[in-house]
Amino acid sequence: MKNSEMKIQNPHDKFFKEIFSNPLVARDFIENYLPEPILKIVDLNELEIQNGSHVDEELSELFSDMLFRTKINQRDGYLYFLFEHKSYLDRMVALQLLTYMVRIWNQKVNRENDTHIPVIIPLVIYHGKTQWKMGSMLSDLIMDFDTLPEEVKQLTPDYRYQLYDLSHFSDEEIKGNAELTIALSIFRDVFTKNSQEFLETIFKAARALDELEEKETGIQYFETCMRYILTSGPQLSKDQLNTVIKQLAVTYKEGSEVTMTLAEVLREEGFEEGIEKGKKDSLSDLAVNRLARKFGIMPAEYQKKIAELDLKMMELLNYEIDNFSSIEDVKKFLAL
Repeated sequence: MKNSEMKIQNPHDKFFKEIFSNPLVARDFIENYLPEPILKIVDLNELEIQNGSHVDEELSELFSDMLFRTKINQRDGYLYFLFEHKSYLDRMVALQLLTYMVRIWNQKVNRENDTHIPVIIPLVIYHGKTQWKMGSMLSDLIMDFDTLPEEVKQLTPDYRYQLYDLSHFSDEEIKGNAELTIALSIFRDVFTKNSQEFLETIFKAARALDELEEKETGIQYFETCMRYILTSGPQLSKDQLNTVIKQLAVTYKEGSEVTMTLAEVLREEGFEEGIEKGKKDSLSDLAVNRLARKFGIMPAEYQKKIAELDLKMMELLNYEIDNFSSIEDVKKFLAL
């Protein structure tokens, strides 16, 4: 199987690249997490995603990578992201990362016939179950390196990568705009929280995305997040999925569109059982809440009639509410 084909099947890789291929999200991460002395010499206006992966095929289920070309200290340079998406630690990350950076240098020299190699700043993002307790120097892999004579140390290749261990980030430590903070929170929680705890992660994501000015973008982004959650997160029960659908109808002003989008995601991901009931319940609650805000609390017989509507009529009711001028219009629609 080709490397690219394997990658498509990996939900961690897919979600990571969907998120960080957005230049605004990548720039937001760099601005918020790159150490200040490094950030000062990186030209974010020149940030450009490079195609291709440098990860070995046999490791593509464990690592994802993205390479960004930019100006570093006013010369061509690269920011290299390595995303480790397995739930346990790998001691050889520094060695693997060095291998990938050498490949980038070789490509640069061979393709452009260059006589110099560019600066590459290596960034490792980890979101496993356990806290990262390994050193971030290549020399940490050499036994008793500290006891070697200084002359030997100077002859030994060494470097340090910048580590971001999301597994122990608090909510306060997760910085950036909505798209970035949501993605990092999901990455942090996907291996560490149970299904009930993870519901709050989903609701936080929904609330944050509802604040985006571009509502369509927010809905599309939430769909991307939910696809990842359903394939990689803790297994959600039918009742929990219905709770999510109903909560979204309350959270989003565009409730019906959001719940329909989520229902489509659930159907495509194989969660068909209970979907129609969840959609009907959420649309019923949405309609009752919207009517109450407009005309006051609905009488019990109105609420009962709304709950008995089929899915198509519930969708139509939610569409027509903005056109109703009095409770008589509601009564007429419900044929009371």
